[in-house]
Amino acid sequence: MKLTLIKSTAQQQLQLVKFNQLLAKLTRSDRCSDCLRLFTQIHSSQYPKPDHYTLSAAITACANLRESAFGNQLHAHAVSTGLRAYPHVANTLLSLYAKAEDLDSARRVFDEIESPDVYSWTTVLSACTKLGCVEDAWEMFDKMPRREVAVWNAMITGCVENGHTEVAVRLFSEMHRVGVRHDNYSFASVLSVCSVEALGLGRQLHSLVVKTGYLVRASVVNALLTMYFNCGRVFDAYEVFEEAEAEVYDQITFNVMIDGLLTVGRDNEALEVFREMQEASVSPTELTFVSVMGSCSSAGVGHQVHAQTIKMGFEGCTSVSNATITMYSSCGDLHAAHMVFERLEEKDLVSWNTMISSYAQRNFGKSAILAYLHMQRAGTDPDEFTFGSLLARSECLEIVEMIHGLASKNGLLLQIQVSNALVSGYSRHGKIKQAYQIFHNIYPRNLISWNTIIAGSLLNGCPIQGLEQFSQLLNTELGPDVYTLSLILSICASISSLQHGKQVHGYILRFGLFSETSLGNALLTTYAKCGVLDWSLRVFNAMVERDTVSWNALISAYAQHGQGEDAVNCFEAMQDSSGVEPDQATFTAVLSACSHAGLVDDGTRIFNSMVKIMA
Repeated sequence: MKLTLIKSTAQQQLQLVKFNQLLAKLTRSDRCSDCLRLFTQIHSSQYPKPDHYTLSAAITACANLRESAFGNQLHAHAVSTGLRAYPHVANTLLSLYAKAEDLDSARRVFDEIESPDVYSWTTVLSACTKLGCVEDAWEMFDKMPRREVAVWNAMITGCVENGHTEVAVRLFSEMHRVGVRHDNYSFASVLSVCSVEALGLGRQLHSLVVKTGYLVRASVVNALLTMYFNCGRVFDAYEVFEEAEAEVYDQITFNVMIDGLLTVGRDNEALEVFREMQEASVSPTELTFVSVMGSCSSAGVGHQVHAQTIKMGFEGCTSVSNATITMYSSCGDLHAAHMVFERLEEKDLVSWNTMISSYAQRNFGKSAILAYLHMQRAGTDPDEFTFGSLLARSECLEIVEMIHGLASKNGLLLQIQVSNALVSGYSRHGKIKQAYQIFHNIYPRNLISWNTIIAGSLLNGCPIQGLEQFSQLLNTELGPDVYTLSLILSICASISSLQHGKQVHGYILRFGLFSETSLGNALLTTYAKCGVLDWSLRVFNAMVERDTVSWNALISAYAQHGQGEDAVNCFEAMQDSSGVEPDQATFTAVLSACSHAGLVDDGTRIFNSMVKIMA
């Protein structure tokens, strides 16, 4: 009997070890719900009884699932069975409450630990900083008997996450001063706070990284790349990328490079890094494909990348498909965009908005409306972007009024994007009174609001109202932009108001905006329409850069004032200038000048040259 009992106990112990191994495996595999179900079965059975390892695994699963209620029960069980005395049980309880953002419970557990270890201190310290209790964290930090690197990192990371960047940098320096060796987490945290203003610090950290040999850690390389791209230092980012060993690169490294290059408009180089990623046998991620799709400026390259997403099993990934739809739409292949959209099983709001926007941008207003109706049937609620896209290319007043009603029904009229789009929609269809009614209800207004109502006033033959709105805008904190000033100059030109035109010209000079070519062109046209041709010529001669529109405006100005020979001379000067080519508007203006001035030979010669160029 005694031998049987010993054998039975040994078997129970062996079975418990196997259970504990399985519980740990389930937790590591992110199957935390399965772990808790198995723990419940073990706890409900008579034998074997859960031990401290069993309980620790179950508490860890609760922490990962943020299951506070179940975790509280396990805590009570730990107290009643005396298992709380085991350090790893107490530490997992700390982790549970830290992840549940229950700082009071975490502190109580910590206070009950007889001899807290580094993990105990670090867990509570991290919880304090992440929840914004930085002063409490400092208090604990000062009490700590030993400050190992993990503790310093917890403080630095917490300060960074709570916006105390200067404190984080001071801690990093103090850590260096007292002889605690930095690790990859220390470097990554401090590098993340190095903005353009702190680029000098970033370069010092880069030198320290090289000196201490941490350029072999992917997280540090990634942090350096991110810092340099955020500071606009593409060359420095490339140097880091090439300086690090290829074996160090991970998926994040390539993703940072691709996204960073795309941000500064270097699409071809981003595609080249994507190819390097594949050659290095580093598997692209969801984020990789979302970024790379944005670099495809031609449908041919886009098809190749799309084929890669299908080959690697990302076709069903909603974010990747959304990026693919956008790519095909940008390349003008709406059929391919529609095919990707139709094949996508799990469409989200972005999917529908992307398709609606694609139709709207290509002036397929009816298709955009149909897509919206299908979206409604699918049970997806619209947002301000949905209605903004529909209104951007509304083909008739009835559609604007319908969308106005739908936006009101969905409670989106207070969204400024929707209100601005409604102002624009009503203005385009000649309903300036309704546009003003909506405009007056917008609060607070952004610059788009002001620009939209001023543009609507110009479009609907209400120049005085447009000037009045501009005057009101000048009294706000916003201030006009280049587009606003271009609109106002167009209004001045339409009513030949030299006085207002000169005032706007003065504003442009006072705020250093004359280098904007579009404003120079608008001023040139305004002075011509006001009958002051010599001022048009002065503006033209003073312009830093001239484009085709600049030359066209001056040729038209000469034509309007009956100076046909000057118009022809200007046209010939345009042909001699580098980087500017005549377009249809150029030929229309100069031929009109020749016609009004009776310059038959010049007109015939220019017409023949036009035929050759346009052929």
